[in-house]
Amino acid sequence: MLAVLGLGVSACGTPPLPEAPPVEPVAEFMVEGEEDFEASWWQAFETPELNRTVSEALTSNLDLRAAWQRLVAARAVARREGAPLLPTLDATGEARIRSAPVLGTGEPQEVTTRSSYRLGLDAGYEVDLWGRIGASADAARLRARATGTDAQAAALSLSGEVTRTWLRLAEARAQISLLDGQIASNETVLQLLENRFGLGQVRAVDLLRQRQLIEAGREQRAVAEARRRILEHQLDVLLGRSPVDDGIGADSLPALPALPRTGVPMELVRRRPDVRAAFLRLQAADRDLAVAITSRFPRLSLSAGVGSEADVVDGLLRNWVTSVAGSLLAPLFRGGELDAEVDRTEAVRQEQLLTWGQATLTAFREVEDALAAELREEERIARIQEQVTLASQASEQLRTAFFNGAASYLEVLTALVEVQELERELLAARLARLEARVDLYGALAGPIDTLPQDGS
Repeated sequence: MLAVLGLGVSACGTPPLPEAPPVEPVAEFMVEGEEDFEASWWQAFETPELNRTVSEALTSNLDLRAAWQRLVAARAVARREGAPLLPTLDATGEARIRSAPVLGTGEPQEVTTRSSYRLGLDAGYEVDLWGRIGASADAARLRARATGTDAQAAALSLSGEVTRTWLRLAEARAQISLLDGQIASNETVLQLLENRFGLGQVRAVDLLRQRQLIEAGREQRAVAEARRRILEHQLDVLLGRSPVDDGIGADSLPALPALPRTGVPMELVRRRPDVRAAFLRLQAADRDLAVAITSRFPRLSLSAGVGSEADVVDGLLRNWVTSVAGSLLAPLFRGGELDAEVDRTEAVRQEQLLTWGQATLTAFREVEDALAAELREEERIARIQEQVTLASQASEQLRTAFFNGAASYLEVLTALVEVQELERELLAARLARLEARVDLYGALAGPIDTLPQDGS
């Protein structure tokens, strides 16, 4: 952890920062995968188009580019706060013209003019006796690093949002294809019913029910088509584009990758950008506390100057005068202002400590939630697949029995609707399982190196 700088600061009794978050650590996660985890986690889906889409978003998304500019500004603040550690040097110049009348007795008064010119250099330096200036500079640098990890967290969040939108778009298109197939199948059944109706083997109500089923399928397709367009627009905006119907995305869902290795929970704490940002802000608050404490101590400032003064410009630089001075400022009475600032910064430090702990707990929960959701969807898919198999067998048997006159068409229709609903539900469940995996990757991922670098 960050040590308190300077002998004076150490003597102030600033409490040391803890080595670990103030929470009970998790020993291990509920499931441990075997696949190595990569920073560019979306590549695990092995879909080149998805890889290109995420890469484009990481360079073109306007919110992320704004986060980069916040990082640039924070680094500039850090450089500004560190500037008082070095001496200042200013050049000065002055020209004066003074006019005065000559007193006379009734005659027009004469005016005399006198000119003077001065050039000089002034230097100043505050001796950082107690580490106050250094601590302030450290706090600004730590906040700049926290802003950088915020931007990394934003990049990670963006990659997850783009991937989820991409998967939802692929599922919407797959639903449209599935509905097209179901509508075509239902139209084929309608044609068979119409043929049998001409022979007097089918009632008119059966035709009406089948046509209603076809119209219901067309209505569901219209909803899926609208959803596809909306998702395309969302993906375009995430990529920093104007929303248009440009056909971006895939037409089918990718296969589920192997489960990644979750690792040791405390490694997650050191890796996650949001947890790291919380810890950096805790360190910055610790430096702020050191600044508040040392602000009650005396300050020593040194100044030096060299200058030349003459009545004419040509006389400058001939005679030089130098000066050296030192001043000591010791606060004696400020109405409790300095003590109040110490209390405030100490409370902020404690707040940041608790925020760090909460971020750690949230990280643990998100991993466990994602693992639980994936296991649930895995079991759900297995149950739905079994239902599809059984419902399809029942539908085929009922259709055969109907054409043999051993079953009513209502039984056939009910079985057909169940099969088609289960097929659509199975596709939605596959999407939910993939989204749970995206959540898991996001919960486990470390920083994405897409941010501008700076030596500050």
